[in-house]
Amino acid sequence: MGRFNQSRAPIYEALEEFRRDRIVPFDVPGHKRGRGNPELAALLGQQCVGIDVNSMKSLDNLCHPVSVIREAEEMAAEAFGAAYVFLMVGGTTSSVQSMVLSACKKGDKIILPRNVHRSVINALVLNGAIPIYVNPDMDSRLGIALGMKVSQVERTIQEHPDAVAVLVNNPTYYGICSDLRSIVCMAHAHGMKVLVDEAHGTHFYFGEKMPLSAMEAGADMAAVSMHKSGGSLTQSSFLLTGIGMNPGYVRQIINLTQTTSASYLLLASLDISRRNLALRGKEQFAKVISLAEYAREEINRIGGYYAYTAELINGDSIFDFDRTKLTVNTLGIGLAGIEVYDLLRDEYDIQMELGDIANVLAYLSIGDRERDMERLIGALVEIRRKYGRDNTGMYTQEYIEPKVAVSPQNAFYAEKESLPLSETEGRICSEFVMCYPPGIPILAPGEEITAQILEYITYAREKGCSMTGPEDPAIERLNVLKEEWM
Repeated sequence: MGRFNQSRAPIYEALEEFRRDRIVPFDVPGHKRGRGNPELAALLGQQCVGIDVNSMKSLDNLCHPVSVIREAEEMAAEAFGAAYVFLMVGGTTSSVQSMVLSACKKGDKIILPRNVHRSVINALVLNGAIPIYVNPDMDSRLGIALGMKVSQVERTIQEHPDAVAVLVNNPTYYGICSDLRSIVCMAHAHGMKVLVDEAHGTHFYFGEKMPLSAMEAGADMAAVSMHKSGGSLTQSSFLLTGIGMNPGYVRQIINLTQTTSASYLLLASLDISRRNLALRGKEQFAKVISLAEYAREEINRIGGYYAYTAELINGDSIFDFDRTKLTVNTLGIGLAGIEVYDLLRDEYDIQMELGDIANVLAYLSIGDRERDMERLIGALVEIRRKYGRDNTGMYTQEYIEPKVAVSPQNAFYAEKESLPLSETEGRICSEFVMCYPPGIPILAPGEEITAQILEYITYAREKGCSMTGPEDPAIERLNVLKEEWM
């Protein structure tokens, strides 16, 4: 038994008491419990708008918690096995950025895989730290980047002993895990902090037979996206820290960018979801894995598709695999993943998490049902029959090794010019280009634009990938550094 009764939810309990007190509101928000905006109240319901309130003594303050929010943080720390937990209302993007900003400052080196979420590189734009990329291996058949090999990290640490931190994805969007414990031990032996983007790994802390979590591995910080597999409201997240971090300093970093008007709807959802996972997570995630394994078996029987899982494990670049992930490679039926994604949404009313050049991903969590899975499997059968074609000439590469010429911060703020996409080869990009999701940059500020990258951008755009990042929303032009600046 731990110190806390995990069946409690202190923020939720405080909101319920606040509701009973019927306080007269002469504070913000201006809708005044929904009375000033009846359409909003009709959409969300009175129970929801009635607790959309501002910080006050009885409800604590996220910027400097001393009562119910502080207690909720301590209960979450116990549930996740962390030294400290911070409730985040700016999404896991804010958690990831707070990790990087806490561990690095201008000019510091940070070792990281290039297939990181854009939030990591955004943080480097903000604070001026220098990325030292470990370029992951590719699975050319599946079109996905793999994890970081221990040997790759070791070599990079030896080449850059002055680096201050190592960042690891645990897992990747596609369920790939690196040997996190070995990386942590190696980094700590060289005095480096270990930061873990665990946006897709909430369930590692509560399920059985799951890959190792960041806190179990001894990492210093982890960004955990509770709204993904954990069931809280969109935009709510946890930032976990180990004993090696100063929580007061981390709080100061968080307060640099996080809102001073935190949503109590998001805070309460974190509180309630932590309670749910602490009490029922083991049982719930066992069902998720069972559903994923059933789906993989049925999908692989269709022919042409490949729903992959733990058979990929090689003890190195794929040290472990998240069995809750249901990623389906579609190239065998002659369709790009994004094409299957669009067909599922437009023809069958099925919304997948992502479609890329080679795969579609169904994000399974505690809210999924068997009958919905049967509908997905049936739709995939029909798509193969109706739309399948020869797969000659299909593009597979999802990750292209970058050529870094300038730091992200210097490139982002440098003098730049806008050029047609076709005229940018050999120039240095000053903005992001990515398919979203997954939000891994094809190009980031400071990287050289190559013919291979231009070919990929054109192909992804033609296939219907949702492209984001540049100033030009049509992505017909790119901002590049002026040659005289270089």
